[in-house]
Amino acid sequence: MLDQWLHRHRHPHGLPDRPGLRKIAAAAIGSFVGLSLLGALAHHAGVDLLMASFGATCLLLFATPDTPLAQPRNVVGGHLLASGVGLAAMHLFAPQAAVLMALVVAVAIVLMQVTRTLHAPAGADPLVIMLKGHVLPWTFLITPVLAGAVALVLIAYAVNNARGAEKWPRYWI
Repeated sequence: MLDQWLHRHRHPHGLPDRPGLRKIAAAAIGSFVGLSLLGALAHHAGVDLLMASFGATCLLLFATPDTPLAQPRNVVGGHLLASGVGLAAMHLFAPQAAVLMALVVAVAIVLMQVTRTLHAPAGADPLVIMLKGHVLPWTFLITPVLAGAVALVLIAYAVNNARGAEKWPRYWI
């Protein structure tokens, strides 16, 4: 019986099903609003609130909101933890050898797994930090990391719950 159901619902080319127009629109609108709002707030407040990895965070928050990687705990915790590892490495080891960057990303991934805060886009945070070309202050954890991640989570809360689908998030902490 399960085999018959799977056969009827399998895409003819083995591809996953395309999301509905409403879900696609919500992902586009959420990503646009989230990143635009961060940019506007950054401009008016005179602080940096955008990081490249937030683009990938938007993909998870708005296109795949029901996945574990798109839950607030993972978004905020993953970005804070991985960025903290990147900042620590930058302060301890000023030279930016590729092997050190690879090690720092690996350490961040291990720590996110151990703390159950795995968030794929946060894996890029240590690289973003180490490739800045200068030592960033520890306040980088507040802005853009914490402020940006929390703002995106709050926007995701509004957008994802306005879709009328299951309530988001599955869990906060």
